[in-house]
Formats: sequence, structure tokens, C-alpha cells
Amino acid sequence: MSTGPRLRRSPRTLDRTRRRLAGAVAGVAAMALALAGLAGLGAPAAQAAGAVTAEFSSTGSGSSWTGTYVVKNGTAAAVSGWTLEFDLPAGVTITGETYGTSTVSGSHVVASPAYYNSTIPAGGSTYPYSYTFTASGPMGTPTGCLVNGDKCDGSPAVPPHAPTGVTVADATAHTVTLRWTAAAVGDFPVASYDVLRAGAVVASSATTSATVQGLSPATAYQFTVRAKDSRGNTGEPSAPVTATTFDPASDTVPPTAPPNLRAGAVTSSTVQLSWDAATDNNRVAAYDIYQGSTPVATTPADTRTATLTGLAPATAYTFTVKARDLADNPSPASGAVTVTTLEAVGNGGYAKVGYFVQWGIYGRQYFVRNLDTSGAAAKLDVINYAFGNVDPVNLTCLNGVTKGTTADPEDPDQGDGAGDAEADYGRAFPASQSVNGQADDGWGKLRGNFNQLKELKAKYPELKVVMSLGGWTYSKYFSDVAATDASRKKFVSSCIDMYIKGNLPSYEGAGGPGVAAGIFDGFDIDWEWPGSPDGHPGNHYAAADKADLTALLAEFRRQLDALGGEHKLLTAFTPADPNKIAAGWDLPQVSKSLDIENIQGYDFHGSGSDNSWEPARTGSQANLYPDPASPYPHDFSVDGAVQLYLDAGISPRKLTIGLPFYGRGWQQVTDGGAHGVWQPANGAAPGQFAEEAGTRGYNNLVTSVPGLTVYHDDQSVATYGYTGNGGQWWSFDDSWSIAEKAAYIKSKHLLGAMIWEMSGDTPSGTLLNTLSTGLTP
Repeated sequence: MSTGPRLRRSPRTLDRTRRRLAGAVAGVAAMALALAGLAGLGAPAAQAAGAVTAEFSSTGSGSSWTGTYVVKNGTAAAVSGWTLEFDLPAGVTITGETYGTSTVSGSHVVASPAYYNSTIPAGGSTYPYSYTFTASGPMGTPTGCLVNGDKCDGSPAVPPHAPTGVTVADATAHTVTLRWTAAAVGDFPVASYDVLRAGAVVASSATTSATVQGLSPATAYQFTVRAKDSRGNTGEPSAPVTATTFDPASDTVPPTAPPNLRAGAVTSSTVQLSWDAATDNNRVAAYDIYQGSTPVATTPADTRTATLTGLAPATAYTFTVKARDLADNPSPASGAVTVTTLEAVGNGGYAKVGYFVQWGIYGRQYFVRNLDTSGAAAKLDVINYAFGNVDPVNLTCLNGVTKGTTADPEDPDQGDGAGDAEADYGRAFPASQSVNGQADDGWGKLRGNFNQLKELKAKYPELKVVMSLGGWTYSKYFSDVAATDASRKKFVSSCIDMYIKGNLPSYEGAGGPGVAAGIFDGFDIDWEWPGSPDGHPGNHYAAADKADLTALLAEFRRQLDALGGEHKLLTAFTPADPNKIAAGWDLPQVSKSLDIENIQGYDFHGSGSDNSWEPARTGSQANLYPDPASPYPHDFSVDGAVQLYLDAGISPRKLTIGLPFYGRGWQQVTDGGAHGVWQPANGAAPGQFAEEAGTRGYNNLVTSVPGLTVYHDDQSVATYGYTGNGGQWWSFDDSWSIAEKAAYIKSKHLLGAMIWEMSGDTPSGTLLNTLSTGLTP
């Protein structure tokens, strides 16, 4: 007997017949073992001792020619990985390349090696497999060559010159503002400036002005300014300048309150404020912006507008502004303005969230491209990519491995160390499986599903993608991850580094720093289930999980917000079972951190491959309302689950209800005069896949189960299919029940619906089309 709705969402045993590399790449891979020894053979002998250098040569003539960079390692240790940067001559375009790949922005080229020539032994070089490009345009030598960020000839970098024209732009009782003329560059661009007093850095700026804070009134100070280039080289300091802070004893009159505070553009995480000038008997020095009683930003006197960032979606904020004069006398507060940020998704309408499963590219043959060709990508607001795992040793986000789960679904160690970097960013998809219709480069640093998601987002810029962590098979170590402040900080930081910053582990030539940046817009936490023994066999759980989950989500929210920029999503798959909520979910507290709570709306009943769930009786897996005829002691329903969240004070605009794009089935089902509803059965019906008895995607179910007659229960709003007495009985959602649930979502003004999972729909997107139509405002 089930103790509550279960969710079996586990990566399949990996397809061992992968064909990752296309065309010539497979042939090149065969050379890899020999390259370490070949790398130094035949290369030009001259190398700068103690440095990594790059030597350019060209062949050809006219407007079609070839350029080659030989990277040489003059150090006493092997170099693992190299990057070339250079600027093409005017009018030159790269038309092809070998032994590496590049990204071109205007005339600037950043080139990376193939996986087989990325390591250069001590004293060796990339010859004969050196980065080579073909070009059109006038033949010439590129300029600004850098290798691993240093000059290609190995000579020391010339630092920036000293800034000139340093002047005192302003002085208050506690601050001095300096301005200067931009420094002449050396070998690398100027990236920032430091202001120094007595040799110590007291302020830094990326512009040609800076304000030194925390000074004493009526005091003379001497400052210099130096430039720093993009490689961290610092130049000589400027000529000194002396500034004297204002004497507040000479001014005791505060400014007037700034008038006409008003709000401009508002997003889910930013608010633009503007106001008119205050007046002062001397002059206004700055404006301070307050959220309630807390100062949150400051602008100089000549800037009467500010954009506040890092705000929470769908949240009301009240702001005021005070003027401050040279003596730091504050004005009265301006009139208050209250602004409510936009919702993270939905924007007042209804959101559609769909799971895309990593392993769908194997037996299901469902690719990111299918999200486009079915029309789904144009209708979805958020894609949840399932699933990321937890490293069982380091308790960090795990990737960079290709290790399948074990075949036994009841194995307590089934998901330990499992992952599929091959599917994530290793596989080179052919043109027929690619979103943009172009085959992946088998040498590229980013391939696989991640690259396809990047292409999909380029086509649908409003679409959000989040990395889902956990799931049924990968939730084992969440309790350990969440147990202490240190472990939470470590885990969250590792996940952000891997998926938001895009620093993927190396995997067969793919991966590397920043290669996946910009793909993921946040995280979805699928911990199944905190504080409960009802998760996958072997899952760790503890009484402290409830408080620890709250703290873990708060840590995700804190670190995501600290990144700045566009608001990053934090969502969670949340239970329908009151017992699981009581054991692990402090609903009012977790809601403070979450943008979306995707409530489980399926798997209320079912029978799986192991027949340990509910093999002896059929049951609705996704009914909207309770069915009085149910013989089960637990009476689950979508509406019942939603009410638990609303009764806990959760905003309906944070809630989605889960919709199954698949069916749960039983076999040898007695008719019982009720078309098999709640009737005796003999285990799971044959599934879409041999290892997944009792489960079929919707399209497979309605096209592959002979003699299936579909029925609708108007009272509980449940769809089921029956093949006749002694046959198969299936519970699922179809267009009828999804339309009814869409109407329910609108009646409750919920945020929308979540789908598990997209590959179950028809090729033309029948179910999603119904949902999208039903949720049209």
C-alpha cells in the first residue's frame, strides 16, 4: 500500500551505442594517444624560455590565404589548455579552420584547441596540429596576439601610463571626489583605476572618477591615481593632488526635501526612480534613496535618477529620497512612492512550465529540436532540465561524468555518482537533430543538450531554462547537503559556478570555463522527500530536514541575488501529500525564497516495474477533485493539494499544478461494472519501455494500446482508458481533462501549470496546445 503519491522520475540506463562525433572527428580521435609524443616533433626550435608563446605564419596570396599559429611551451611543465586571442587585419574574414575552433566578434578572434592538441608537453608545441584558419581578404599578420592572456612573443607587458589632469571635483565633510584624464594604454587595455593615499588604495573605479569615503571633516588629504590594465598590470601613479574636506561647523541648515519622486520602468527585479532637485543654502552634495528606513543607494547631486536592482518578483516596495549637503545634513524625506515588481514569469497571465528530460534523446528520441518543431517552445515560459545530481563524496553539484544508474529501481545506491555529460554537453548532434539546422562541431567546447538549449533560447529570447536538481533517483544526498551552513554554502556555490557561470568540468574535449554561461536562468529543487522515508530506497533523511530545506532555499536565493543582473529563478517541485508537507516543508518560510512552487498533480496512484506500490487495484493518478468511490485510505486530489498551500497563506500566483503527459497502467483488470475504475488488478501493464512497466507517454498510450476506450469522470475530473474485462486500465490526462484543469487554474488565479514531461505529447503538441488555449487570458 502506498503511503502517499510517488514520483518515479529517474534517468534511464544510458544508451551505450552513442555516436558522439561526426565525420572527420572520429578519425582524428584515433590520433589522440600519439599526439603527446608528436607535439614537439618537427616544430620550430626557437622558444622563449619560461614562457608560453605563439608564432604566426601564413601561406598563399591574394584574397585567399591560410594563417597558422604554433603554440609553444617554453616552461618546464606541461600546459593543459590554451587560448589564443588576436585581431584580424582590416577587411579579413575567417572562412574555415582546423585543429581548433574560434569565436569571432568583429575583427577580434578567440581560438581554443581541439581536445587532442590542448595539452602541450614541456618544451613542446602544437605542431603539426596547430590552430589554422583560412581567410578571405588582403593577406597580413594579425595584431594584438595573446596566448593564455599574455603576449604571444613572451616579452614583459608594458603597463599603462600614469593618468594626467587629476583634479578635485567635489569635497564634502566626509568624502572627496576626484576626476582625471584617461591614462594612455600600454600593451593591454586599461580596465580600472586605483586612488591611493600614503601608498594605500582607498578607492577604485572603472571610470575616470572616484569618490573616497570615510574621511574626517575639515582635513587636508593628498591623493594619487594609477591605472590598471586588463591583465592586472599597474602603472606609475599620477602627480599628487591635495583636497580639503568641508567644515560642517559652517553649515547647519539642511536641504529641502526632494520633490516629485516617481517610478519609471519596472521589471521583476528592478525599479527605476526619478525626482526633482532639492535646494540648499550652500549646495546639495548627494541624494540617498531609502527602502523603508534602510538606505539602499546614493547618487551624486547632478544625477536625480537611479535603477534599483536585486528586488524580488511580485513584491511591493516603498521608497523615499533624502538630499544631503556638503556638511552631511540630511533633508526631510521626499514623498513616498510604492512600486510592485512584475512576476518572475506570467506577467499577470498564466505560466507554462515543462520538464525536458536529459535521457529523452535515447529511447524516446526526443530532442530539444522537438520543443521547437512541435510548437512547444513558443508556448512555454520555463523549461526545467532534468536532472542534475549531487556528488556523493564532495556534496557539490555533479557533472563531467558518464555513468548510468543501476538497473534495479530498488537499489539504494542506484543513482550514486551517476550522470550523463555525454547528453548534457558532449554529444555532437547532426543537423537533423539541431535547433538551428546545423550540425554540432565535434571539437566544440559546448555540444549536446546544453548547446541545443542555447540555440533554442536564441530563437525564443523570452524563454527561461532552469537546471532541476534531484528527482526521484538523485535526491539521496540532499539531507547531507542541507545539514550545515557550511555545506549549504559549498553546495549552492558549486551549482552556481557550474550552471549559472557555466564552468563545466572537462569531458572528452568539451567543457571549460564559462562555456555554458547564459544557458540557465536559475534552479529547480526536486528534493523527494525531505524528512520522509517515502523517497527512493536508501535516501538520507532526518527530522532536521524541514528546517534545513528552508535554509538551503534561502542560501540559493541569497547567492543567486548576489550575482546581480537579471533576476534568477528559484523553483521547487513540491508535494501533494499532507504528510510529506508536514515532515519536510515549512510552506510560509520556503515560499519567501521561491518564485514558483510546482505542486505534484499526478502519481496519486500507480504500479511500477517492481510491483511494490499499488499493484492490486487501479486508481486515478491525477484527478482534480476527490472521488467518493475511492477505496483507498488516502484521498488525494489536485484541488486538495492546492488548498493546503492556499490555507498556509501562499500566494496563488506562486503556484502551478502538475499535469502528467503520460499514463499509469495496470493489467488483468476486472471490469466490476465500472469500466475498471478502482477494480482489482494484477500488477503493472506493459510499458512504453521494457524497464518502465506501468508507464507510457500520452502519445504512445493512445496510439499503441489496442482496443483502448477512453472515458471521462465528470465528478472527479479524471480521464481513464480501458481495453475491456481482464485487460489493461490506464489513468492519464487528455485534452478534455487538461481543458478542465486550465479552467480551474484561472478560477483560482494560480500562476499556471507544470508538465511532466514534454516527450509524452504528440509530435504536433496536442496537449500543450490545449493547455495554452485554455490559459489564454
